[in-house]
Amino acid sequence: MKGVVVKSTGSWYLVRDEEGKLHRARLRGKFKIKGLKVSNPLAVGDKVDFEVEESGDDTAVINQIQDRENYIIRQSTHKSAFSHIIAANLDQAFLIVTLVSPRTSFGFIDRFLVTAEAYDIPAMLIFNKTDLYDEDVQDYQRQISHMYGAIGYGSLPVSAKNEEGIEAIRELLQGKTTLLSGHSGVGKSSLINLLVPDLELKTSEISDFSDKGVHTTTFAEMFEVNEDTFIIDTPGIKELGIVDIPPVELSHFFPEMRERLNQCRFNNCTHFNEPGCAVIEAVRRNEISLSRYESYLSMLHGQDNRK
Repeated sequence: MKGVVVKSTGSWYLVRDEEGKLHRARLRGKFKIKGLKVSNPLAVGDKVDFEVEESGDDTAVINQIQDRENYIIRQSTHKSAFSHIIAANLDQAFLIVTLVSPRTSFGFIDRFLVTAEAYDIPAMLIFNKTDLYDEDVQDYQRQISHMYGAIGYGSLPVSAKNEEGIEAIRELLQGKTTLLSGHSGVGKSSLINLLVPDLELKTSEISDFSDKGVHTTTFAEMFEVNEDTFIIDTPGIKELGIVDIPPVELSHFFPEMRERLNQCRFNNCTHFNEPGCAVIEAVRRNEISLSRYESYLSMLHGQDNRK
């Protein structure tokens, strides 16, 4: 049978088959010793081949993990030498951003966008809690949206509290598998409850599964919005470490820098202090925003600016 992983509790997985039925499954041991530097061999969104065991309790065994089209990955918070795959096989990724209560930093936004760029996942910013904005913050949000829009990232101001912008999000989700991510407290759960009104009904079986797990961990979880439309909810991310991007290639994942790669004097320019650097010159001319350049330097030098 073929299916998609919709939730993980560490050693057990919940798999949705092609008919929409959920199966509690475990992974064959051989997949856990591949030497992968990831803390989770399977991620939500992974497409798998599995078979139902003959024990009669509807448990299943995952025999094969199909090749991933893409994934979002971060440094593991528990194992420093490992990475953690947040979700796989995505059509797009939305970062829920708040400018007040709490404030999402540019560093965090840019790390998320770079990770999405690195794995060819279209990304968008959703500015929540607009009901808390005064005129100054509204103007600030428009400036930020313009800055990111100029380099190809769409954005949408919404208010979960006032239910504003929900239909616009729903239209963007239609027919796709979308990752929703962001810091704790940005109102992601409130947005999801509005997008999937019968969420309690949809999660009841998943909750039962979680209770049976050996131990529940903070993994992502997939919900069906409607036919062919899925959202993957992630626990609030405190920090986001860049994974497997060599310093010399980092600028490739900043669109505004990528378009200037052949304009620098040196082919291996890191855009830090080299003479004849087209990126540094563009920053001086305000053609590249200072905040984006500062985020780039933070990532380039491995500084702890993940929040």
